Amino acid sequence: MDNRGFQQGSFNSFRSSSSDEDLMDIPGTAMDFSMRDDVPPLDGEIEEDKSYNGGGIGSSNRMMDFLEEPIPGVGTYDDFNTIDWVREKSRDRDRHREITNKSKESTWALIHSVSDAFSGWLLMLLIGLLSGSLAGLIDISAHWMTDLKEGICTEGFWFNHEHCCWNSDHVTFEDRDKCPEWNSWSQLIISTDEGAFAYIVNYFMYVLWALLFAFLAVSLVKVFAPYACGSGIPEIKTILSGFIIRGYLGKWTLIIKTITLVLAVSSGLSLGKEGPLVHVACCCGNILCHCFNKYRKNEAKRREVLSAAAAAGVSVAFGAPIGGVLFSLEEVSYYFPLKTLWRSFFAALVAAFTLRSINPFGNSRLVLFYVEFHTPWHLFELVPFILLGIFGGLWGALFIRTNIAWCRKRKTTQLGKYPVVEVLVVTAITAILAFPNEYTRMSTSELISELFNDCGLLDSSKLCDYENRFNTSKGGELPDRPAGVGVYSAMWQLALTLILKIVITIFTFGMKIPSGLFIPSMAVGAIAGRLLGVGMEQLAYYHHDWAIFNSWCSQGADCITPGLYAMVGAAACLGGVTRMTVSLVVIMFELTGGLEYIVPLMAAAMTSKWVADALGREGIYDAHIRLNGYPFLEAKEEFAHKTLAMDVMKPRRNDPLLTVLTQDSMTVEDVETIISETTYSGFPVVVSRESQRLVGFVLRRDLIISIENARKKQDGVVSTSVIYFTEHSPPMPPYTPPTLKLRNILDLSPFTVTDLTPMEIVVDIFRKLGLRQCLVTHNGRLLGIITKKDVLKHIAQMANQDPDSILFN
Repeated sequence: MDNRGFQQGSFNSFRSSSSDEDLMDIPGTAMDFSMRDDVPPLDGEIEEDKSYNGGGIGSSNRMMDFLEEPIPGVGTYDDFNTIDWVREKSRDRDRHREITNKSKESTWALIHSVSDAFSGWLLMLLIGLLSGSLAGLIDISAHWMTDLKEGICTEGFWFNHEHCCWNSDHVTFEDRDKCPEWNSWSQLIISTDEGAFAYIVNYFMYVLWALLFAFLAVSLVKVFAPYACGSGIPEIKTILSGFIIRGYLGKWTLIIKTITLVLAVSSGLSLGKEGPLVHVACCCGNILCHCFNKYRKNEAKRREVLSAAAAAGVSVAFGAPIGGVLFSLEEVSYYFPLKTLWRSFFAALVAAFTLRSINPFGNSRLVLFYVEFHTPWHLFELVPFILLGIFGGLWGALFIRTNIAWCRKRKTTQLGKYPVVEVLVVTAITAILAFPNEYTRMSTSELISELFNDCGLLDSSKLCDYENRFNTSKGGELPDRPAGVGVYSAMWQLALTLILKIVITIFTFGMKIPSGLFIPSMAVGAIAGRLLGVGMEQLAYYHHDWAIFNSWCSQGADCITPGLYAMVGAAACLGGVTRMTVSLVVIMFELTGGLEYIVPLMAAAMTSKWVADALGREGIYDAHIRLNGYPFLEAKEEFAHKTLAMDVMKPRRNDPLLTVLTQDSMTVEDVETIISETTYSGFPVVVSRESQRLVGFVLRRDLIISIENARKKQDGVVSTSVIYFTEHSPPMPPYTPPTLKLRNILDLSPFTVTDLTPMEIVVDIFRKLGLRQCLVTHNGRLLGIITKKDVLKHIAQMANQDPDSILFN
């Protein structure tokens, strides 16, 4: 139960040691918490509800302290510590019970009760509106800045390439991307767009803009909000499990992440904005929580809001409200009651509606790569779909291992000390290699849209350059037809793009800029799927008389849809990396709007998960959680080892005795000495050292604050004053210092197990109740303590992993 928030030997430094002004070293990066009037920390307000009296189950009789009013700071948590779910839920039940009882007394109290019940829905509405608005702003800005690398609109610099040419009167259908209003940089600088020198000028400007965007992104993150880097999903999963990371969901993180996400996507790096949008939405949820006392003062209730905010983030990222709710339930949430499911659905709905109203892409769609397929698939095609699932699983396992190895190298070597240099080097390599290839030069979202596209008569892409493309069969449908020169050229370019995306994404994800993994993973799978789809299409055209084709694919029919293969490949690779299943299939279904493609998506998603799980049990987010040493207790894994509580508890044999407090025989000086000489975040309280009969458990933070408060406000409290945790203190002789009564900060019903309790039961208790610690007894006598950190270390040790990788409790 190490508590790094308290500086040993200094009571006066306690408040500064737990404030946002500290420089925290979260694994790998120095995090500057000087957030300049940041949002109040995630661990809640320092004021406590008067109805709370210790937090244990059954603690209903309120014990009076030396002061009538609650002590500011009692019941809150230090940074990088885990909340007490049981205490928080008990506090919320007490608050709700008090409001319900008062509502019967007056009309004003009844109105207050109704507003309290309605506040959750109002908060969901605000989160949806703010998340959808920010997502629209990010989409529009990123689209414009991506095109800025190639040129500018002379009619108005704020127009991107597509919008610039929309109203032009000088655009032909074949060259609809070329209009006199849009000028490349070579046209602006040397007045021509032809020749080798013009190509070099455009090449140079592309690389220059990419480096500028990346430099601004990493600099803003480093200076103003170090927590704005990465995707944020590993940390959000940890926060939702009850961990405290102050400032991670603050307003400075929100502002900087929104700005730098646009810059990072526009730089052309192999990353996406979809994962960071979940972080942005959770920041919105956390900030808006401070408008409602119900959520501001209770950490468990706030995490219910954050679960709904995560659903809204995925909703605006993919235009998939239902998929967002399922993503929050399947992937990130730790505690997800039924009412949170309803509110998540409402928040996702409002967010999607807001983004649809903004219409960032001008096509009435929520994402750039929305597609609709009309050709049915055949049972035989399950074979290539399963092959794509195998590829996705192999790619996912390969990516996780190599990316974690590279991130570990970044944390343990000098590389981690130069984040700006690393970002600029990777950006330069990416831009230099990307410009010559049109499929790497375009944004990754546009690439996915191109790969998902089902070729029609009006498509001018090289992927649709088939011979006899204007010869149609019945009903105007395009039949399978021989590939033209453009298709073969596109296949080679896509093969090179696939290699570049596979390699460069490994080094990009985890850098000190906002970086999502959804889009790069989908791009890898979509490229592989399109290559396989075109191959199957040509095979069916030239060999339609084969036994595998002749029963369902006649000559001149439209049999194979390469875009469908791209979509299935994208789902397979994303599933292999994240290990998502149900939510992934629903998200992809919402992207296509076709029910008949659910079976191919399910087959590919399950195959990729099985293959990836065979090569490594962790998804990319769980792997990063373990790399950073966060205390996340995975609920999906079974604990199958036959160990007992006595094998894990502290103290072990030959260790010093467990540090305890007695209920009525220790002075203020004794307690202060114990606090200054230890780093434990809490202490068991016993009847006496001889009996070791358990009375309760008191938190270190509550002890420190209560003693400080007593010294300031209660006359006569000195070092020799006796501290009582009992309900009634005995009469004291005259001229003795006043006693200090701390019964009200004592948890009278801490969770206990016996020393012979199997660890699988202990692990299950920690998972389902969200405990911070559990006391171990033998015949009613206190033996030791098991903390969440001890449980995680034991699980790591049983899995032949490094137990010292768990850094926090």
